[in-house]
Amino acid sequence: MRLETRKLLDKAFSGLGLIAIAVMAVALLLILAPIIWRGSKAFVFKGTIEHRRVMLEQFGRGNAEKYRAEAAEVAAARAPVYQMLNDFESEMKGMERSERRAYKKPFREVEKGIKVLLGPIPGERMPVLLRQQYGQTRWDRTLVKLHEVLYSEEWDYSNPEAMGVLVEKPRIDLFKGTKLEPLFPYLEDHIEEMMRPKQTFYWQFITDTSKDSHIFGGIWPEVLGTLYLTLGAMLFAIPMGVVAAIYLCEYAKEGRVVSFLRICISTLAGVPSIVFGLFGLAFFLNTIHVSDSKSVLAGSLTLSLLILPTIIRSSEEAILAVPRTYKEAALGLGAGRWHTIMSVILPASLPGILTGIVISMGRAAGETAPIIFTAAVSVGAPLKIWETLSQPTPALPWNIYNLCTEHEAVDEIRHVQYGMVFTLVAIVLLLNLAAILMRARISKKLRG
Repeated sequence: MRLETRKLLDKAFSGLGLIAIAVMAVALLLILAPIIWRGSKAFVFKGTIEHRRVMLEQFGRGNAEKYRAEAAEVAAARAPVYQMLNDFESEMKGMERSERRAYKKPFREVEKGIKVLLGPIPGERMPVLLRQQYGQTRWDRTLVKLHEVLYSEEWDYSNPEAMGVLVEKPRIDLFKGTKLEPLFPYLEDHIEEMMRPKQTFYWQFITDTSKDSHIFGGIWPEVLGTLYLTLGAMLFAIPMGVVAAIYLCEYAKEGRVVSFLRICISTLAGVPSIVFGLFGLAFFLNTIHVSDSKSVLAGSLTLSLLILPTIIRSSEEAILAVPRTYKEAALGLGAGRWHTIMSVILPASLPGILTGIVISMGRAAGETAPIIFTAAVSVGAPLKIWETLSQPTPALPWNIYNLCTEHEAVDEIRHVQYGMVFTLVAIVLLLNLAAILMRARISKKLRG
């Protein structure tokens, strides 16, 4: 090959490599930017007085005297709202039966919307559900609920050749000339006085437990459960994976059996994760009964099998990459095979082994399917270490899926969903960073 052609090909490959790196960087930015932006709103947002009330009553956090003074001012701002509701209810009693019937349903919708917006009406019986005992805790959701009180939604099917069109109609038009008419402009003009939004930094989102299925509180049980499952999986997978790699590289004789084992390992690396979940349910729970029901132990064992092929293959490649002269020199000095492996080969191959561990750790932390059947529950308290042997746990991957697809108030807790995703990404990055720093430190020691 001519020199000019070779230089041209080198430049072409270098350019393609740079383009690939740029594309990966842009893709990563497009994926992470929305997660970081929307996930950060779980920590930094405008909290209303209802949020401060929840913090004080449910978590014992906040200045009680300052809250009482603020609550008195808020109660004065809300009083006209409740007065107008009472006045209109009294007005309805003097109406004709047909007129009263026409107003009844729209009025109940307005009353229900105000309860969702501001909380229970004073003097009424306290609701059982925690979410119904408080108004909106976040300013962005307050504006959404205010809009729902001010406007009703109807579908317009007047055009037979087109699909129905959603039309918003001001509710004030339904109550023209009644005592409820002033309510709507009052709500719109005084909503800030009634809710008192303040910029809030809620770092306890990580350390608080959830209340009422994540309507209030934080995600500490899910964070702790994810750490338990990830570290438990690595605890089982790393020794088994490294020992298996040592056997295949240093002890096993090449032949059909070893070739078959390597094929099996490579095949297991591509098996869908849901298969491992079903295997964990069938074997660890139903056959050998590592626990009576779902548990962190069963989930960790299942995840360890999932990441085991990756650790074996990466460890094997790292061991094979150690120069043969290292082994020959150690054996020539009189060291035995096992002593050579432990004191020469493993330290030299450790950076490569840690690379496989880093990749496996990220996968174990983010897997959902294997823990559905073996370890994960939707809600639960933080577990003590000894409880992981017999108890299931909430975990970020499963709870993210659960909150996004099955929660009855899915639109109310978008910030929790994105906050969980943001936290999971941060945990994976921190675990990987710790492993990378450890690998770099070991490599530096080996270089002297």
